[in-house]
Amino acid sequence: MNQLEETPYISIVIPAYNEEKNLPQMMDRILPVLRGMDTPFEIIFTDDGSRDGTLRILKSFAKEIPEVRVIEFNGNFGQHMAILAAFELSRGAIVVTLDADLQNPPEEIPKLVAQIEKGHDVVGTIRMKRRDTIFRKAASRIVNITTNKMTGMQMSDYGCMLRAYSRNVVDNINRCSETTTFIPALAQTFAANPVEIEVAHAERSEGESKYSLYKLIRLNFDLMTGFSVVPLQLFALMGICTSLASMAFAIFLLVRRFVIGAEVEGVFTLFAILFFFVGIIIFGIGIVGEYVGRIYQEVRRRPRYVVRRVHGFDAAEATAAGLKVTR
Repeated sequence: MNQLEETPYISIVIPAYNEEKNLPQMMDRILPVLRGMDTPFEIIFTDDGSRDGTLRILKSFAKEIPEVRVIEFNGNFGQHMAILAAFELSRGAIVVTLDADLQNPPEEIPKLVAQIEKGHDVVGTIRMKRRDTIFRKAASRIVNITTNKMTGMQMSDYGCMLRAYSRNVVDNINRCSETTTFIPALAQTFAANPVEIEVAHAERSEGESKYSLYKLIRLNFDLMTGFSVVPLQLFALMGICTSLASMAFAIFLLVRRFVIGAEVEGVFTLFAILFFFVGIIIFGIGIVGEYVGRIYQEVRRRPRYVVRRVHGFDAAEATAAGLKVTR
């Protein structure tokens, strides 16, 4: 067990899933940065059910480095749940989130802290000269544009997890209990004075991205349905327009029958129009299903995540949170 003598001023939150190859380099780079800032800090890792040696490395960090604390999940609950678990146990006045893959350099942390100290309560980031594939850049751009339109928020880069939050914003996030959420967007709803800055971006040195095409699509649906009812409103508007167009087309066919007479031509055109409308209906049912699914997840009231044990935490603090602590 490691007992910090001072309450940390900065909390660094890092979710980790199968990152054993990146963690040693991550620690070698982040410690000099934080110690060079000459202020108390803590680093909270959440192991999100890793299947490699990630947890073993993190436990060794917790034993050897007084500022390191580790949350061990009982399974894989996702990046955002891993961050939320660390938020609940963080103590810093400033909380910085960071991925473990080193694509966002730890050396950028002081820039974010400086913006919080200037009075901003949320510091978003924009990746400069992204080192991702064309597919990931295109997918990210679609998510950014779609989400901004749907939610009314103005964020340039939803996918960059190198962000800083004031204690007040983190406390408000901790009060939320929804089972699926997107932390940058959730923080934006509580922000009074947000700002965005540019940060460097690097290629992933080891391993591969944990976000597949399916997960990116799921993320987009979570963003749309979790922070806006615009999709439902658009579908309702589309239904109204379709009904008006159908009435106009029916009147047109009636007039045409009186002018030209009965005819069989155009049957396939009608089928095409029918299939188009059926496609719209199925799409709309899917959107409604997303919202119903979210309601279903909420009413079940299952735990958002399960913590098996924690490492490097103060025993009293862990006991108060109902967690098991290891020495």
